[in-house]
Amino acid sequence: MNLQAVRAIYAFEMARTFRTLLQSIVSPVLSTSLYFVVFGAAIGGRIQDIDGVPYGAFIVPGLIMLSLLTQSIANASFGIYFPKFTGTIYELLSAPVSYAEILLSYVGAAATKSILLGLIILATASLFVPLRIAHPFWMLYFLVITAVTFSLFGFIIGIWADGFEKLQLVPLLIVTPLTFLGGSFYSIDMLPPFWRTATLFNPVVYLVSGFRWSFYGISDVSVGVSFAMTLIFLGGCLAVAGWMLKTGYRLKA
Repeated sequence: MNLQAVRAIYAFEMARTFRTLLQSIVSPVLSTSLYFVVFGAAIGGRIQDIDGVPYGAFIVPGLIMLSLLTQSIANASFGIYFPKFTGTIYELLSAPVSYAEILLSYVGAAATKSILLGLIILATASLFVPLRIAHPFWMLYFLVITAVTFSLFGFIIGIWADGFEKLQLVPLLIVTPLTFLGGSFYSIDMLPPFWRTATLFNPVVYLVSGFRWSFYGISDVSVGVSFAMTLIFLGGCLAVAGWMLKTGYRLKA
């Protein structure tokens, strides 16, 4: 493996984050803090505890997951789309760098940014609500696997998109609604039977449920199913991204 090439691309992508620190880190943290103020303080005082967990603390895993999903997709999709837009992608494709190394570099950088952001939001949340992490190892597992999986998903979107508006199409119209409807702010057990069953077809439910279990030991679905679903998402995205690079889908004119 050409580690020097991987390191160079990774460092370039990470440097772009620190050049746009306000947009990449500060803005998402402030937005999530507003959720804590509005939902945790204003609305949370009017809602009873959910499964013995105060509402303000209950929504923390969902809010972290919401930011993690959106930022992973945004970071990875823009990271690969911009070289396509400027035409520098051809220099990368003609360089002695394998498809696996390109994928590792871009997805690794996007996932690193998202994990860093998730940890900052977690630290910020502890200032607003009392937190406990029952299973720290599994919390990190869900954090890392989700960041990597949705960075891969964002990488796929970045290759597929042929305009800047398409970079926002899937996150805004599909991922964000699925996250809000995936139990981020409530337990799906609170829904009527029909909608509870329909919600189980939402893949984000399994991510949020497993992540919340790592905090409080409670989950809406089986923890084993959540573990399995994260690996299935990861494998599917990895297969599609690898196929796109191998075939040059929308990369080679």
